[in-house]
Amino acid sequence: MASVAVRPKHFPWFDYSNYSFSLGLEAGQGVYLSGHTASQHDAASGRIRIQGSMTEQARTAYAKVSAILEGAGKTYDDVVRVVEYVQPEGIERYVEAAAVREEVFGAHRPAVNTVPVKALLRSAALIEIEVTAGPVGPETSFGRGLPTARDSGGVVFLPTVQAVDGNGNIVGAGDVVAQTRAIFETAQEMLVALGLGFDRVVKTLDYFTPAALPDYRKTGRIRKEFLGPVYPGAAGILMPRLLHPEALIQYDFIATRDEPVAVNPGWQRYEKLTYSPGVRAGKLLFLSGQGSLNPETDRIEHAGDVAAQADYTYRNIFKVIEAAGGTAENLVKTIEYVTPAGLKNYREVGALRSKLLARPYPAATGLICNGLLRPEMLIEVDPFAVLD
Repeated sequence: MASVAVRPKHFPWFDYSNYSFSLGLEAGQGVYLSGHTASQHDAASGRIRIQGSMTEQARTAYAKVSAILEGAGKTYDDVVRVVEYVQPEGIERYVEAAAVREEVFGAHRPAVNTVPVKALLRSAALIEIEVTAGPVGPETSFGRGLPTARDSGGVVFLPTVQAVDGNGNIVGAGDVVAQTRAIFETAQEMLVALGLGFDRVVKTLDYFTPAALPDYRKTGRIRKEFLGPVYPGAAGILMPRLLHPEALIQYDFIATRDEPVAVNPGWQRYEKLTYSPGVRAGKLLFLSGQGSLNPETDRIEHAGDVAAQADYTYRNIFKVIEAAGGTAENLVKTIEYVTPAGLKNYREVGALRSKLLARPYPAATGLICNGLLRPEMLIEVDPFAVLD
């Protein structure tokens, strides 16, 4: 079944028809939305502007989400996952955004992932909100202050996992390996409560700080101890700070009740890594983040050119999708992490997407990170596909 772009009956904030992304896509059993801020077209200046406090911005972003969901015949009660991307000033005021979320969802509890970023593409934006809607399965609460996980059609979204104890204090202060172990032990507790194990984890996203960099590679042994036998898709992104002020690393996990199947176009470098190019679970394809790293030579292609790097990256993403039996048309959602060095010419990537990606365009979120694991990389794309 082909993806269908969601077209709201009323969307007064801006004309989205000229962008190289869809507000949201219906694919399979899910509805996948792009990230949305409080951006609005200002008729007087002819520009897109963002105004207001964190509370006002969160309400505007959630109003957009509501309008898009309505266009797909959904409501807030159909939302199974919320990702809130928050810039540094916004983190200090994040309690306001959480209050708005409680206000709009009421008794309904989606899984929530909170991702601190270096900045958002709209510099005045404090928060960007991305949601997934679909079959609403059981909500699982874990006690001791841990937030909710949500089951949706066999896909299980865990909340953001931090290295904190029951009182909210950091575990393993100053030690990224100890914090990673604490995170995996907490995630294991969550998975067991859900009747699952790490063998059903299909995607991990970890965010880490500059202070974590010297020992970040050592966290691979924790992944190797807990994950597998099919390693998940993965991405690791450098950010200036995390949700807890003493955190060096935090994780988001997605698991499945289907049997995971590794997908690899034949790239041998993944034989020594703790993640796969892609993992298929039923019709869903969870891909690893890709940059312009040549999988054959292990070298960065197109140094200094963000558009050329994006072109190379998307073509490799298509190779993984094709290895799973799909095409570029199966690409449903992308998250683009761009570094400060790549930001200057980032608009060129939008033009590239218009030429390279199939219509209806995927839902998309663009974020500014501190850096990527290879310093020559200017952009990393985290993709997701739904197969026919």
